[in-house]
Amino acid sequence: MGSSECHVAVLAFPFATHAAPLLSLVEQLSAAFPSARFSFFNNHDSNSGLFRGRNPAAGKVKAYDVWDGTVAGEALVTHEEFIMAMPGNYVKAIAEAEAETGTKFGCFLTDAFLWFGGDLAAERGGVPWIALWTAGACSISAHLYTDFVRSLAAATPTANGNGMEQKLKVIPGMSEISIGEMPGEILAKDLQAPFPGMIYNMALKLPGANAVVLNSFQNLEPTVTDDLRSKLQKVFNIGPMILRQAAAATPKPPISDDHNCIPWLDSLPPASPPAVYLSFGSGLTPPPDEIVALAEALEAKRAPFLWSLKPHGVKHLPEGFLERTKEFGKIVPWAPQVQVLSHPGVGAFMTHCGWNSTLEAISFGVCLICRPFYGDQQINSRFVESVWEIGVKVEGGKFTKDETLKALNVVLDSDRGKLLKENVVKLKGEAMEAVKPNGSSTKDFQELVHLLNGYF
Repeated sequence: MGSSECHVAVLAFPFATHAAPLLSLVEQLSAAFPSARFSFFNNHDSNSGLFRGRNPAAGKVKAYDVWDGTVAGEALVTHEEFIMAMPGNYVKAIAEAEAETGTKFGCFLTDAFLWFGGDLAAERGGVPWIALWTAGACSISAHLYTDFVRSLAAATPTANGNGMEQKLKVIPGMSEISIGEMPGEILAKDLQAPFPGMIYNMALKLPGANAVVLNSFQNLEPTVTDDLRSKLQKVFNIGPMILRQAAAATPKPPISDDHNCIPWLDSLPPASPPAVYLSFGSGLTPPPDEIVALAEALEAKRAPFLWSLKPHGVKHLPEGFLERTKEFGKIVPWAPQVQVLSHPGVGAFMTHCGWNSTLEAISFGVCLICRPFYGDQQINSRFVESVWEIGVKVEGGKFTKDETLKALNVVLDSDRGKLLKENVVKLKGEAMEAVKPNGSSTKDFQELVHLLNGYF
């Protein structure tokens, strides 16, 4: 961005784990462009959490709250309320920020969900639009093939109940994925409904972005990434972002471990079996019958376990479970996941297979036991089991005592489990290579910086 100051509008999607990776990218870009200023547009609740006790990019990032679609005083209940307020809520906040600074924005950096980023950039003379897809290449590829997948699903016989099991062999890199494992938004009955409509608009608009940035690395999804590069103007794999952050010299916010997860892992006897870590993301709790099944399997297995389970989930545990497992198990409402997965005592990660969790497990060489719920989780878990071969899916699509025990035995105690471990350790090595000074993700980030330099 040269010597002149550039003002970048950063548009975050405030739900799940979308906003934090975007802010991380902003901090990395700020280090590359010391004269740039960033205005971070997000809803109030998400901004409050992100910026609490934090001064991103030495004060060069200013947070702006956008309206979340609710009447004053009401709590935001659903994503749909926020989505229905878009893009007007962002347009209003952006106009206020431009009036405050007296300058138009010279670049738009947005969550890829926010498909209107290109329109806002075009209205300002065609300034660049950079979109961050916070997940992997496999899921963004799925969305770009929405029309094709929908036509295939419509033409596929389902009388025998197996039509959705047809593999997508014609999509590069997706030969192990079935139609039924596509994100639900792709197969939604109404593509004009708020969430499916947002995702579909994104798929239509992303080819117009000057670049799409992914939190992945080239060797993880090479065939899919190469296909993406034939459909999008520029694709930059800059992940795993958690490893890039670890390698960066920028100050890190302190890590909270209020529930003493790491000391508990440290206290496990040296001869103890590998510990199982269970977490299903910030917004998910398995249904009550599956919590019971998990508890029964863990109690029967008697391997050490650390389970991040919110209080409303704890109440569904079998009576006496906490007492009976206190010698080898620990349940907490929240755990510092990166630190837990990087602990040498952890041997398996039972997860919903969200992208951040999947990539963090790969980054620290931990095998996965997958129970996907929605979104990209089905695709991610299929890649885990059938493409990368670094974990297993729970058979039947939900936790039962028997199937959970079977998955634990495979990962922790079988010859197949040893192969899964070898595979994930190999991928961990490739992830670490990718973020080294001459690694593929570092080079892609440098290419992104070079691209932006050319615009300013």
